Amino acid sequence: MGPIDVFFGTLEVTLPVFSMVMIGILLKRIGWIDMPFINTASSLVFKATMPTLLFMSIIKADLASALQPGLIIYYLAVTTLCFLLIWVWAIWRSPRLDRGVFVQGAFRGNCGIVGLALAASMYGDYGLSLGGIMAGGVIVLNLVLSAIILALYSPTASSNLTSIFREIAVNPLIISILAAIPVAYSGITLPTWLMTSGEYFGSLSLPLALICIGGSLTLKAVNQTRGQALEASLWKIIGMPALGVVMALPLGFRGAELGILFLFLASPGAAISYVMAKAVGGNEQLAANIIVISTFGSMATVSLGIFLLKLAQLI
Repeated sequence: MGPIDVFFGTLEVTLPVFSMVMIGILLKRIGWIDMPFINTASSLVFKATMPTLLFMSIIKADLASALQPGLIIYYLAVTTLCFLLIWVWAIWRSPRLDRGVFVQGAFRGNCGIVGLALAASMYGDYGLSLGGIMAGGVIVLNLVLSAIILALYSPTASSNLTSIFREIAVNPLIISILAAIPVAYSGITLPTWLMTSGEYFGSLSLPLALICIGGSLTLKAVNQTRGQALEASLWKIIGMPALGVVMALPLGFRGAELGILFLFLASPGAAISYVMAKAVGGNEQLAANIIVISTFGSMATVSLGIFLLKLAQLI
């Protein structure tokens, strides 16, 4: 397969995902959707359709192949390593009051939506099932690490392990994954009508979530950005995936596992970063800037990364 074929193959993966983000931007601009719709739809995705999608993908998957403990452990380990490296970088480069927001924005990716959408686009049901399990693990890790770093540098917040564990315990995505794994292992067969209804409902998740991401972005934030927002974005969409892939190669990760790992590490900043930064009195403008810059930037970096990995025949 020549470079041109690889290039067009890459676009077949990334364009369907990022075009939905652009559609969201367009629909918001022409007034067909507004913030109340975006807030309601985002809540529906988080609480209902995305958990359904993850549940359905896992119970239909062959867990012998979809459950990859080595990859999941490595993904969580490299995420933690990047968190620590970015923290050291922030101590050197970022004002003290902004460090928590900087670190959270630079390491916390939107893997639960963008990463899953890319994995599904590239690897189908296998990408959804393996990606869903990886997302469940990293959601817990991200929540804990974000709460710690924001509390350390916030003038108003304090570390509260009880609230962290409560958020983890009631997270619909984590609940759906934990519920799906024993069902998948038990061999229980759900009624056909229930499976079909679940697939219909779950299929709303990715397009609706991506449209909401596009609708919630504002280019005004980019005009007000500062250097540290760009630095954090570069860590998120270039530094993390590059480091993760380079360290994964000697460990033998190749093919779909390496591809999904790259897509998750290269996902843009998570929208929840803004909510958490605002809740602890952090620099919410910086958080918003990181999300906007990393989202637009990832359209290029994800495509380039897939192209290079395919050209090198690593995925």
